[in-house]
Amino acid sequence: MVGKELLKKYNDPKNFFNRDLSWVEFNRRVLDEALDPEQLLLEKIKFLSIFHSNLDEFYMIRVAGLKEQIASNVLEPTIDGLTPSEQLQKTEKMIMPMLKTTLDLWQNEIVPALRENNIEIAEYEDLTDEEKEKLKEYFRKEIFPVLTPLAFDPGRPFPYISNLSLSLAILVRKPNGENHFARVKVPNILPRLMQIDSIINPGKKLQTNGHFSAKFIWLGDLIKANLSMLFPGMEILEAHRFRITRDTDIELQEDEADDLLSVIEENIRQRRFGSVVRLEVASKMPDFMLDTLIENLQIKKEDVHVLEGPLGLSDVMTLYDLPLHQLKSKPYYPVIPKVFEEEEDFFSTIKQRDILLHHPYHSFAPVIEFIKQASRDPDVLAIKQTLYRVGSTSPIIEYLIEAAERGKQVAVLVELKARFDEENNIFWARELEKVGVHVVYGLVGLKTHAKMTLVVRRESDGVNRYVHMSNGNYNVTTSKIYTDLGYFTNNQEICADVTDVFNYLTGYSKQTDFKKLIVAPINMREKFLEMILREVNNVKAGGKGKIILKLNSLVDPTLIAALYEASNAGIKIDLIIRGICCLIPKIPGLSENIRVISIVGRYLEHSRVLYFYNNGNEEIYLSSADFMQRNLDRRVEIAWPVEDPKIKSELIKSLLNVSIKDNVKGRELQPDMNYIRYDSKDEDKKINSQEWLMDYAVRSSAGYSKTKPSAMR
Repeated sequence: MVGKELLKKYNDPKNFFNRDLSWVEFNRRVLDEALDPEQLLLEKIKFLSIFHSNLDEFYMIRVAGLKEQIASNVLEPTIDGLTPSEQLQKTEKMIMPMLKTTLDLWQNEIVPALRENNIEIAEYEDLTDEEKEKLKEYFRKEIFPVLTPLAFDPGRPFPYISNLSLSLAILVRKPNGENHFARVKVPNILPRLMQIDSIINPGKKLQTNGHFSAKFIWLGDLIKANLSMLFPGMEILEAHRFRITRDTDIELQEDEADDLLSVIEENIRQRRFGSVVRLEVASKMPDFMLDTLIENLQIKKEDVHVLEGPLGLSDVMTLYDLPLHQLKSKPYYPVIPKVFEEEEDFFSTIKQRDILLHHPYHSFAPVIEFIKQASRDPDVLAIKQTLYRVGSTSPIIEYLIEAAERGKQVAVLVELKARFDEENNIFWARELEKVGVHVVYGLVGLKTHAKMTLVVRRESDGVNRYVHMSNGNYNVTTSKIYTDLGYFTNNQEICADVTDVFNYLTGYSKQTDFKKLIVAPINMREKFLEMILREVNNVKAGGKGKIILKLNSLVDPTLIAALYEASNAGIKIDLIIRGICCLIPKIPGLSENIRVISIVGRYLEHSRVLYFYNNGNEEIYLSSADFMQRNLDRRVEIAWPVEDPKIKSELIKSLLNVSIKDNVKGRELQPDMNYIRYDSKDEDKKINSQEWLMDYAVRSSAGYSKTKPSAMR
């Protein structure tokens, strides 16, 4: 009831930012990293690629959802007061200038800078006759057989065009004078940027006297220049690039599904045919050709982005792999904490103390080693694990399979509804089932987003349980680029709670009371609401209050209302929110005591830490959940307390306080939704939290092995 009363008190559109507009501002911060004059060249390219990749997903999911609402005549405004139509108009108005900025950056800064470093992105017209001739021969042998020209005429319907595929719209003239439309897909199995040097002179060294040089051409330009091979005897009148984005959000009728696996497989197949939500075209495309696309793709003119430059710039990430180490950040090799060097037996180590891992500053190798030892230890009786985004290759799954083959009880919840990882997860689910692993797919209507592993072991004092919990996924690749917190513990109350959560996931359980864990959708919103209001009550009783929340997103209106209430009670609140933030800070009488910062840097900030002063009895929780309705109401999530004084102190001093002080990659949210960068002129006072944490991890593990050249065995 308290939450409803609070929400009613603050339920005014002027008190909330729109979540989609806030996301667009987050992607602007990604673009700002590409625009930063101090950023190294290949880092600029990386952030430019990430900006466009983020935008693709935004259109596939969020814009697609807004257009569905508009088509269904949904007029109901969100809590910020905007209708779906207004949201769409405002997002487009914000995004279009940003797209122009990215193309200007690519053409007027990045391409010339690459040329200065002996990397040329060549125009076909500028190639020598010899280069053109050799490329033509390469095209005939290697590319031509892959291409399929698709005609559009009364006898042949408009061709199917796949999501995010780049195509050429072509107008050809027959010898009898008739004009016809055709489409050629630029195949995504070939690199978008073709390296001319290696094609013309295979085997030639591209590095001489310590200098690397290379020359590239866009695959689409090479295809366009050789269209006569695809349409012999025809005159090529026009050829222009275009790219479409489809609605890819899967809608499941789980209540009616007898077999969730087969339902999701069918939905993945149907995803290919989602409605078109965006058409990107080259600026020189004539109106009649554009009209043909608009009519046959069944879209409106406002769904079209006309762009002056390359389409699909997310593909430029391939350039980041160039051997130009001086043009990108110095490599960092994650360290293994000292505690794992002191004793080889993981279970003995964890039994003595709780252990915190902070990826990617700490290596992911101990997590893999934990599963490996559990799979091979004859005293381990059972392993239970949740898998959300495990990746296309997974040593963890290999060890789970090995454990099952060794006769251990292995139960794995594979979340089939992890967006864009469904196919990977279906594959791994089947591989696990083949060896007798008990595989479950979660609860109807809920995604299982909690990340946890439970190991049950027979020991001299009886059966013991060991747990690993994490903010992030059991994914070796993302552990190197996402900041996440992993936690090992033998705390029997936590282990009992994790056991109960697994029983909730795999069987029938109505458990609502947990000793230590907070679990969504059971009690997470209520528990964090209580903690926020406890700070308010402590201050009203004459005590002190303080709140620090580090999250990816802050959207939930009830918890935002509670933070407004805390601010009005005089409580200082620091929010470290990487992405979406619907709370408006620094408004007198509403949020004057709330400061919101966002850190966008070398690594994707992904850890979630919740700190409450609690009259000096400080409490810290780590969580898999953000403060969003989807996490709190439609997902299985966990949050767990950090009770070890040393770890608690480390989290406060070396993560929260350092993040709050970041004046290099940190940006502060203003009441108008803009973010301002700090401009510290004094080099000695500059704090880049991620750089600081890299140094701190190395200092803390001085004298102990790093994961280069080899990880834990």
